[in-house]
Amino acid sequence: MAIKKKSKAKTGIPTASMSDIIFMLLIFFMAATTLKTVEGLKVSLPRARSIAKLDTPKQSVLYVFIDRTGRISIQDKLLNAEEVTGVIYPLRRSDNLLTISLRADQETQMGIVSDVQNQLRDASALKVNYSAKPK
Repeated sequence: MAIKKKSKAKTGIPTASMSDIIFMLLIFFMAATTLKTVEGLKVSLPRARSIAKLDTPKQSVLYVFIDRTGRISIQDKLLNAEEVTGVIYPLRRSDNLLTISLRADQETQMGIVSDVQNQLRDASALKVNYSAKPK
């Protein structure tokens, strides 16, 4: 009588529950991920006759908010006008394409905006965009 060899066990990966695992991971990452939005001071932008959209990538735009009371916010930090150069200069040196988007409230005193502009000039941030709403 001849002895039969046992057949080899199948070594495949079971894929029956693979779709369940993928959907559970997808739902987890959708629920756990938060997208960073630009949050700054609440400002009411002035109206403009014509506006143009920035062609700069969003990673290279730094928003500077000035509200009607004169508070200045950069990267969610409240600053005085004299501190703007110290914050912007290192950021501008690390990113040559950095564009400053100045979002000043329509009722902000022009003296504060002028002080911020002078601080931007001192930080060699000459690429400045002034945000406005269309009429």
